[in-house]
This record gives sequence, structure tokens and C-alpha cells, in this order.
Amino acid sequence: MRKKYYLLFLLFCLSFNCKVEKNSDSGLKPFSVNYQDIGDEAIDISFLLEKPAGKSGFVTAQNGKLVKPDGTQVRLWGVNITDWTKGSTQIPEKEDARLYAKTLARYGINCVRLTFLDFFTPRGLINPNFDNTGNLDAEQLDKLDYWISQLKENGIYIDLNLLVGRTFKEGDNVEDYKKIGWAKYVSYFDSQLIELQKDFAKDLLTHYNPYTKTSYNNEPAIVIVELVNENTLFDAWHRNALHPASEVSWDPNFRNLTNYHSELLTQMFNNFIRNKFSKAEIESIRKQAQAKKGELISRASRKDNLETQKDWVHATISFYEDVEKRYFVEMKKYLKDTLSVKSLLIGSNDFLHNQSEYPMLYSNRELDIIDGHVYWQHPTWPGKINTPMVNEPDSSTIAKLSRIALAGMPYTVSEVNNAFPNDYESEGIPLISAYGSFQDWSGIMVYTFEPKTDPDYRGFVGDAFDISHHPVKMPQMIVGSLMYLRADVAKANGTVLRTYSDKQISQTMTMPVEDSPYYTPGYDASDVFKHKVRIVSLDKAQNYDETKQDKKLLLSDTKELAWELNSKGNGCVTINTPFTQAIIGFTNEFEKELDNLDVNVDNEFSAITLSSIDDKPINNSNQLLLITGGKVENTGQVWDSERKKIIKRGSAPSLVEVVSGKITLSNLDRAKKVVVKPLDGSGVPLGETIEAEKSGRNWMFSVGEIITTWYKIEISR
Repeated sequence: MRKKYYLLFLLFCLSFNCKVEKNSDSGLKPFSVNYQDIGDEAIDISFLLEKPAGKSGFVTAQNGKLVKPDGTQVRLWGVNITDWTKGSTQIPEKEDARLYAKTLARYGINCVRLTFLDFFTPRGLINPNFDNTGNLDAEQLDKLDYWISQLKENGIYIDLNLLVGRTFKEGDNVEDYKKIGWAKYVSYFDSQLIELQKDFAKDLLTHYNPYTKTSYNNEPAIVIVELVNENTLFDAWHRNALHPASEVSWDPNFRNLTNYHSELLTQMFNNFIRNKFSKAEIESIRKQAQAKKGELISRASRKDNLETQKDWVHATISFYEDVEKRYFVEMKKYLKDTLSVKSLLIGSNDFLHNQSEYPMLYSNRELDIIDGHVYWQHPTWPGKINTPMVNEPDSSTIAKLSRIALAGMPYTVSEVNNAFPNDYESEGIPLISAYGSFQDWSGIMVYTFEPKTDPDYRGFVGDAFDISHHPVKMPQMIVGSLMYLRADVAKANGTVLRTYSDKQISQTMTMPVEDSPYYTPGYDASDVFKHKVRIVSLDKAQNYDETKQDKKLLLSDTKELAWELNSKGNGCVTINTPFTQAIIGFTNEFEKELDNLDVNVDNEFSAITLSSIDDKPINNSNQLLLITGGKVENTGQVWDSERKKIIKRGSAPSLVEVVSGKITLSNLDRAKKVVVKPLDGSGVPLGETIEAEKSGRNWMFSVGEIITTWYKIEISR
């Protein structure tokens, strides 16, 4: 999700003499998002948010949920705030801070995740004018203070990250500081790096915000503090990054250990096995590692996973579990006891699902929340590109994320997106919000929203993940909020409980990618679409029967969600609740008539959602929001001839595939008149209206003649 990956991806594509075509979908029409000049008629669901954020006191973790002091459940529906695309800012100027805080609230967003605060200014907080990274920039801190005050005032919680992209300097006195990049992996066990992390946490979290009149360690609007981002030794295990590489990577992210840190870790490993294992066990480990008597026993690596070396591998995995656990326990004690931080703590994230990261649960459960990241068809990762997720439920973002949720602990998703461009990306937000509510996750934060510094920016989609000016995803954030924060989609009735032993956890680290995403032989990943799924124990072995289940129809135990595949392998998901109804996928290949919604459109693929935006169910509502999502591209965007690789991202304005056809609303109690108002890119009526025609208990109208992706529907009774 980093900009450098996009550049590498583009260079990769351009290195081939690809036959390309420009904007092959010539029927796409210009439609741009706008946050300036918003009138009183703009769509606004900020009524869902408690203002100011934290008004009721600190959010705590209880019985697997986030709760207010009175026990009321809290969910976080949010976005990351980053600045990877040109013209964006992570910490906006004060005028922009006011605008974007109100905008996010208007879209029903009640949490933002501030990730790269440990960058140098002007992007982050660290002052670059010193020979170390231990000085925060006062002017930048003032902007952050005001930004947070505006977010809080508008009912938006904040998730602060501590170690993400910090680039260390000579004055930090870190061994091999030029080679460790963003200090992934080494941050767990290098004592100097740990002290520097504590110093940054102290400087930031004890800082007094003059606008909110609180210090961050005592600020109820700061709901979460994350210690590290996408940083676990078990990811490094799969990359073989816990041993030196022949060359230092140009990429500062995920670098291999240097010789110094590799030797340090091996010494720690030998101390660990001396204290944990018996003499006989140590002798077995030594033999499997082929270490001579008197020599240090090396650590196993991914390439050493042979059946005859199980004891050595298990010892190595157990050691890495211990290293992470010790780090999190130490940091938690420092933040909670020394700094008196009252926010909830997250360790790292389960973020790559073509490998197992189950061992990280042993250390992360020492904190308050388990967290996951996922992307559908990340453009720089191997695998398919530009195919629909509705056709692959078992490898969907929902299935992948569900694997690591622990019973008794809140589970959040702090990064998720269906990458742009993708002809089917309109499926992502409604599906993650619906199934996230069904699974009763505690937070979902889309990656990413990038505030623009130019007030005249009307824009386009700047990179694979920036949704800030995406003409389908931004309207969908509203329906996502309604389904998730308002809990339009009910929680599952039943729970599937999974257990693992320590040995089973270690074994997952040696399994092939064919066993992804669960790395649990015999377990049916489709359980997530039927019931709530949680891991209940890490100390008990469980074996699953290989059973063949019919996966043509995956029906939730609440009967509100249905994921169906037809004989061609094409998928369609329906959401049928009193307050929100939706049809997502290859809608024309399925006959779907919901309680109040019937769709007959010309588009091959679409995501159509209908939600009440007052406090009444659809059949009695006076105001409904209809969102019609199809393809989105940029002007001048270039695909390769197979429509699998993006060669040129294009520029403004963004283009939309207008969803065209007939929409029928049914069973609207006492309805006398139904008026449909197409909305512009700011959520304001365009000035043209469509009056639905009544036929019995049905109200029918056409969409597609006016260029838009969303409509406000007003019902007179």
C-alpha cells in the first residue's frame, strides 16, 4: 500500500512491450467528488456519531467488545489518513482540518487512523534538522493538535500509531542505522531501538493539546494506540528476513536483519532454549540444527522446514513468540504504568494471508485488541488481477480476516480495501461492512483517505487505495456506516469455536500456500458466511473432518445475508434487512427480489444498495439513499490488452459506468408519492427529479439517464 510499490509496479509493466488500449469502456462518463461549496441539502448522517468523541468517557475492552463506561457497545467505522498521492496531506492546515473533519463525520465515519506520524516533517512529526530522530516539530504538533480537536468535536475517534516508518539517524546510536530501514523486526529486540520507541511514545502521548485542553495519555477521543504496524517476526520468517541478505534492499520496509542483529538474535535464541528445554530436548534440537558441541545453535529458517527437524523448528517458532511477547509486555507496562496511557493498545496486525501468522496471537493477546489487514488483489502482490471477489468467497477479504479473531477480545480491521482499478471494486465496501457487522467485529478502517490541499481539487482516483475522491466508494462509506454503526445487519446467532495447540500453531508455519488462508486442514472457510467465527483456545488441539459442502448458497444464520454462485461460477450477494437492502455482483444472472427492493439493470456487474437515512425502516422511511456502483476509471487511464495490468493511471476527471435500468421499491406503507433526486459529487441534489410510478404496492423508476452514482429518495405519506 506504499507509493514506492506503485512505482515499482509501473516500471515492471513498462519493462514489457505491452499492447495497450485506452479507456476501452468508452461509455464511462465524468463524475467527480467535491467537498467544497456544500449546501444544507447535502447528505449528512453525522447523527450516528456521539459528539464530541469520548463524551461518555474512555472506551474499554470487555467480553470481546469495545464499550463505553455504561456498557454500551462501540464500533469504529473509519479511514486511514495518509498522504501518498501528490497534493495530499496527513496533517492538514487548520482550515482544511475543519473542512475534512466535518466531511468525514457527514459520511458517517467515526474513527481515523493516523499511521505515519513518525515520518519527518512536513509529512510526519519528527524534525529533520537534527542528527537524531528524537525531536518533534512544534509547528507540526500544533497542526496535529488542531486536527485532533476538530476530529473530536465532530464525533471522530483517533487511532495513533507509534512505530511505522521512522528512519533513524546517526545520533540515535542504533547499530547499522543506515541498513535497518523502518526497523521492522529489529524493533522487537534491539534494546536501543526499544528505548527510542519509548521516547517517541513519551513525547507524543504526554503532549498537552491546548485545543482540547488534555494531554494525549488522558484523552478519551484517542481510542487506540498501536505499537507497531505490519511488523511481526512471523512475517519475517516467511520472507527469510531474520537472516542476513547478500545486499541491502532499496526498500526501507521489511528489510532483512543485518549481520549484527542476526548474531544478536541467535545469542538470545540459545539463552532461550537453555532456560526452556530439558537437556534431552536441547540435544535433539542441536542434532537437528547440525550444531557441534560448544557451538551456538542456529535458528531454523523457512527453507529448513523438513519433517526430520520438527523440534528445531518448533523451538525457533517458540523463541520468536517469546521475543514478541516480552516486547509487548514491556511496552504495555511502560505506556500504562509509566505514561498513564488510558487508550486501548494494539500490537501488530495479521496482514498477509498467503502465509500463516497464527503464532503472533500468543504475544498480541497480551494487549487489548487483535487486529487484521487485508486487500483484495493488491496490485504489487502475486496472484490474480481484475477479477470479482463475489466469485471466490473462500479467498475473499471476509474469509481471510476472520481467521485470527479471538474469543473474548475485540477484533478490528485497521486496513482494508479492494484495490483500484478493478472492474468489480464496487463490491468491497458494502460486503466488508455487512459481514463485519454479522461477525460483530469492533472496528473497520478503510485504507485510505488522503485530504487534498488544493481547494479546487475535483479530482480523480490518485492511486490504488485513495478513496477520498472515488465517486463510488465515498458514497458507499455512508451505507457502510449505516450497516455497521447502526447495525442494520444483525450479529450472527451462532458461533463456530476453533482451537489450536502450540504444536499445531508451529506446524502452520511450514504449510504450503495451497492451505491458505486458514492453514487448518479440514476446516471449512465458508463458516464465516454462516456463523460468527472465533478462536477460543491456543492450548488445545483440534482436528477437523474433510467434508464436502455445497457452496452454491452460503446463507447466514440470521437469514439476512446470502452469498450465491451460479453454474457459471459467477456470484451475487444479497443483503436483506429492515433498514438496508442490497444486491451486489452479477445481478442480471440471478433473480433476486428483496423485501423492498427489486433491480433490473443493464450492467453486467453492479453494487446497488438501498438504505433508510432516518430512524425508520425502509417500509416506513421518509428518506432513502440509493447507491448504484459500477466501474470507475480515470480519464486517459490505460490497461494492457488483457485488462490485467494498469499501464497509465490517468488523471481528472474520474469516470463512472452509469448503472442503467429499472428500480422497483415495494411495500412502502402508506406511500402517496415517491420522488427520486439524483445527487452530484458533493451529495447535493442536481436539480433534476424523477417521480416514481405506482403500480399496486410497487413504485418503479429508471436510473442511468442522469450521470450519478447516488440518489436521495423522498417518500410522502
